Amino acid sequence: MDFSNIYAKKNAYAKYMVKEITHICRKFEKRSPGSKGEEQACVYMADVMKKLGCTAEVESFEEHPLSFFGWIFITITCVLAAIVLLLVSHKVNSVVLPIISVVLICFGLLLAFLQFGIYKKAIDFLFPKKIGHNVTAFKKPTGEVKRRIIFNGHPDAAWEWPVNYALGGVGFESHAIICAVGAVFYIVISVLAIIRGALDGGLYKAALWGLLFVPFLVGLYFMVNYRRVVDGANDNLSGCYMGIAILKALADENIELENTEIGVVLTGSEEAGLRGAKAWSAVHAHEFDDVPTFFYSYDTIYDPKYLLVNYRDLNGTVKADKDVSDLFMECAQELGVHCNKGMVPPLGGATDNAAFTQAGLRSTGITGLNHKLESYYHTRRDTYDNMNLDGLADCFAVSVKVLEEFDKGAKQ
Repeated sequence: MDFSNIYAKKNAYAKYMVKEITHICRKFEKRSPGSKGEEQACVYMADVMKKLGCTAEVESFEEHPLSFFGWIFITITCVLAAIVLLLVSHKVNSVVLPIISVVLICFGLLLAFLQFGIYKKAIDFLFPKKIGHNVTAFKKPTGEVKRRIIFNGHPDAAWEWPVNYALGGVGFESHAIICAVGAVFYIVISVLAIIRGALDGGLYKAALWGLLFVPFLVGLYFMVNYRRVVDGANDNLSGCYMGIAILKALADENIELENTEIGVVLTGSEEAGLRGAKAWSAVHAHEFDDVPTFFYSYDTIYDPKYLLVNYRDLNGTVKADKDVSDLFMECAQELGVHCNKGMVPPLGGATDNAAFTQAGLRSTGITGLNHKLESYYHTRRDTYDNMNLDGLADCFAVSVKVLEEFDKGAKQ
């Protein structure tokens, strides 16, 4: 197969992506997890892929999207209540209240770890149910299927993070860290009070100084602005259109693969804790045991200097497939495209790759953003007129090279 014309036109396909993304952002409703806008975008992109010769189905799933950040309200309330009880214990000379304070803070931190640290559905049942949507599309080869490659993105967009909009990633992450330190500080004070039998004078003064943490803790209630949904052009229509652009390029060049099946899977509600990818994997994960199948999950393809293969995901807790990851790195090197080897760090969240990997699929996550978050991430600055053609073009070229090498049998 001759892919040379596609590489030569990488900038044209980057412009195609931006044009399509602009259409979705301007034409349809906002795409928060489980929203009508998310469904509209899924239906539209499924129709685009049908016109490119694919079978494409829009599938629905149940979810509770507000639960993903819902832990914040419970955790912060527990910590603030614990602080009040601890200070009251000094007045009533009680050792029981510091014990309750420790229990409340530990419960709140455990909830934060479960919901955000490892994306478990610990409190989903407490929040309203919605219907999310995924898209599953495949382009069959001309002959027997001997291998399969799937390109993934998520069509939903985030609720805005006001602190990141105002202060950028340093301010946003510093705020979260200060709150965590404050919670641990009051655990230590409470435990010392229990050991001493009371919150005595020195500890009481320390507890009062700790009130400096309270404004930051209260501020965490407003970490997410549910009234504003961002456009999500980069995060993550860019990831959705990476696979779609490859399908279009093959159609434009009349290239038909003989034994490689190409899939594009768009999994909704990633911003609600990978809910779409988890739902999709629960239904489809075991359908791909027949032939070698590689997943490439794209998220926020923006700055070319930050093109990154994430060898670990989900706050660094999930290990991606090495062969799948290495193939992307090797193809980038062969094309002379700058690409880094890294991970989604603690407090960095996750890509849908984490859900696929946890389901036993061979997958990796490709990102194109600074993990030290910049001010466009999850803010109103993530717009169709704030996209990076070079970043899209480079990632597209490498992805096409991955397809070319995979079609030859690489890394299988």
